[in-house]
Amino acid sequence: MELGKIQNVTIKEKNNSGFILTDDQQDQCFIPKIFAEDDWELGKEIEVFVYQDDGVLKATTETPYAQVGEFAVLKCIQNLPSGAFMDWGVIKDLFVPYKEQKGKMQESKRYMVYVYVDDKTGLITGTTKFKRNPQYENLPYKKGDKVDLMMVGQSELGWNVIIDKKYIGLVYESDVYKKLYPLSEEVGYIKTIREDGKIDVSLQPEGFENIDEFRKMVLDKLTENYGLLYLSDKSTPEEIKEELGMSKKNFKKAIGGLYKDQMIEILEDKIRLK
Repeated sequence: MELGKIQNVTIKEKNNSGFILTDDQQDQCFIPKIFAEDDWELGKEIEVFVYQDDGVLKATTETPYAQVGEFAVLKCIQNLPSGAFMDWGVIKDLFVPYKEQKGKMQESKRYMVYVYVDDKTGLITGTTKFKRNPQYENLPYKKGDKVDLMMVGQSELGWNVIIDKKYIGLVYESDVYKKLYPLSEEVGYIKTIREDGKIDVSLQPEGFENIDEFRKMVLDKLTENYGLLYLSDKSTPEEIKEELGMSKKNFKKAIGGLYKDQMIEILEDKIRLK
């Protein structure tokens, strides 16, 4: 069975405590009857999450915040000298050993955690220490792909991010056009995939082919401000960034297209919706 993964299994036996489940390879695990549904019967295929409990493979119908090979923002519920226990979304808490903590964890605080199977112990384990992508060969992306981001924190170059819960990326400071917060969620776009597995991400689509999205942002702000927006070609990049969350380059592309389509008037210190 795939440890730490959601998978399909078959109900093989039933006893007073629960059910014995089996997969295609005839590996078995146990699921307590508290997770059973009324229509469960022998031979039925069900979807479960498989984990360990005191060396025994068990299953639950609960959905974890992250499976093995994924990142998630988890809350620390107990911290001991040996390590911390995190609320993982399932009945069994996730253990982050002390040596796998980037900084000492504090109870009730939230942390970005990567879930993996420890090579030495064979146990599902969490870590807050990660510098590069665990799996960077054959990355399933191409330039311009839209992705979901979780913001990790700022660095000297920009913002470290998690892409689609599985990969580590970077948003350069020059591509940040709005206020960001650690552990928040954003939408991003693949910018560059490097040979060493590093991924550069932008918070906005690039190129004229995506200008419609910027036009919509300008139109929405104009509508919100009763048809007037006190920005123009003479506005500073900082003013445009604060008001619209886009670069001056994309702002000029957007208003140029809107003007050509006769949707706005461009005045000396403002633009006006026609």
